[in-house]
Amino acid sequence: MNCHDYTAMTILTVKELSLTVDEDGHLLNLSDWSEAAAEALAEEEGINMDERHWEVVELLREFHTTFELSPTMRPLVKYVKSRLGKDKGRSIYLMQLFPPSPARVASKIAGLPKPENCL
Repeated sequence: MNCHDYTAMTILTVKELSLTVDEDGHLLNLSDWSEAAAEALAEEEGINMDERHWEVVELLREFHTTFELSPTMRPLVKYVKSRLGKDKGRSIYLMQLFPPSPARVASKIAGLPKPENCL
């Protein structure tokens, strides 16, 4: 059973882009993700995407492809640290980019399911 089989569906429309999302705002279909979708999802979170955000989003998508899951905070920090160095692989850095919950918000923008155990 897909984790989205039991969630409510909503159509999110931002800038003429319609996306089917779950009750938490995560895309129901990963194939619906695009840079435009990411921008729309980020806008819903009050985030203006720049290159710092994009590099984390790209890493999250890579993580999901490799491990077939969305990382919670500790694995996200560890993965970012291993790929982008210790300055960017810190909770405080990720909190500044994706408040208030970097693992949840960044996964949402990356078009991934909500990480398990994320509020």
